[in-house]
Amino acid sequence: MKLTILGGGGFRVPLVYGALLTDRAEGRVTEVVLHDLDDSRLYAVSRVLAEQASTVDDAPRVTATTDLDEALRGADFVFSAIRVGGLEGRANDERVALAEGVLGQETVGAGGIAYGLRTVPVAVDIAQRVARLAPDAWVINFTNPAGLVTEAMSRHLGDRVIGICDSPVGLGRRIARVLGANPKEAWIDYVGLNHLGWVRGLRIAGRDELPRLLADPGLLGSFEEGKLFGADWLQSLGAIPNEYLHYYYFNREAVRAYEQAEKTRGAFLRDQQARFYEEARRTDLSALDVWDRTRAEREATYMADNRETAGAGERDADDLSGGYEKVALALMRAIARDERTTLILNVRNQGTLSVLDTDAVIEVPCLVDANGAHPVAVAPLPGHATGLVCAVKAVEREVLAAAESGSRTTAVKAFALHPLVDSVNVARRLVEGYTAVHPGLGYLK
Repeated sequence: MKLTILGGGGFRVPLVYGALLTDRAEGRVTEVVLHDLDDSRLYAVSRVLAEQASTVDDAPRVTATTDLDEALRGADFVFSAIRVGGLEGRANDERVALAEGVLGQETVGAGGIAYGLRTVPVAVDIAQRVARLAPDAWVINFTNPAGLVTEAMSRHLGDRVIGICDSPVGLGRRIARVLGANPKEAWIDYVGLNHLGWVRGLRIAGRDELPRLLADPGLLGSFEEGKLFGADWLQSLGAIPNEYLHYYYFNREAVRAYEQAEKTRGAFLRDQQARFYEEARRTDLSALDVWDRTRAEREATYMADNRETAGAGERDADDLSGGYEKVALALMRAIARDERTTLILNVRNQGTLSVLDTDAVIEVPCLVDANGAHPVAVAPLPGHATGLVCAVKAVEREVLAAAESGSRTTAVKAFALHPLVDSVNVARRLVEGYTAVHPGLGYLK
């Protein structure tokens, strides 16, 4: 089976390849094709993968190419993890937003919109090529903003594109662990959009144990989300929000922390990964050791500004191991071998949430089999969550419309309608600022 990884020179690719090395069953991935526009990045990551494979018998064969069509032909699965504009683009997204006093995080608020505007046209081109060159392939999308990009690609690939994210998985694992349960045996009632969802229940042996957690301030304060949001706020909500909702519920504090930070997250990762690629190309160093050291630092500093604002302290060791690669492998296994499983995924709504139309991509538990991912019916969202979901989905639709039409006016509308952008005039200045620093937004007229 052939897996093509778009963004194959990306830092997280070794996580995916490492997961593939653990799969020894019949029908496993035997060929991995890395695609990237940067030869030097491909070389560095290929060195890491070669070291990973050196102690494994019959490891999947790895090739690398800068030719997208060549990479796609004959693919059974396409894993998309591209970053249009690179980490310099992310740093610019943050800088332009903070100059206007609004959030520039890569998937939330102004930064997420800017990232979406320059990513959607590229993602659509990829989807059209997949439909033409590998019509039987399944696309697994991890490109951010994951829900928005998955919806853009679904207009050309239908249900053969599925978005994944490790945030809901990590959240469910932490809640189950606090409750003394095996996460693999828990049913997680999670619903929303990517980076905008809530756990409303966690069933163990048919019993919902979330009320027990919500009734115990000590338990609530013992894990990441409890420390971020505070026990009293979680009890008020009657649910456990995805960590990214910290940017909404504590927006002023988050913006202030970003403004006061020595470097934004994008600038930190830009500089960190520049060092990684430089060192990983050196033949006198172990590329795998360099990658391991860099990854440990990256994971330990994840959402550090938010945790500092909330006084949440350091991340737990159990939360430093990643997770999206395990979701990707489980998803591929379920489809390729009909190994039925349940995963929280980004898929078309298909009537699951009545407040959104059929084609809206949402993030919910899905039953996965050889025919793809099928969203599970969920209870309606409470009013406060419904308002946020509908508002952000409306913004995503304006981003898609702007990317399709090239309308600058529609782009301004997308920014202005976002709950975290508080002025139409700010929205206009954001579009001016982003088009000035991103050549890829030159299509907006």
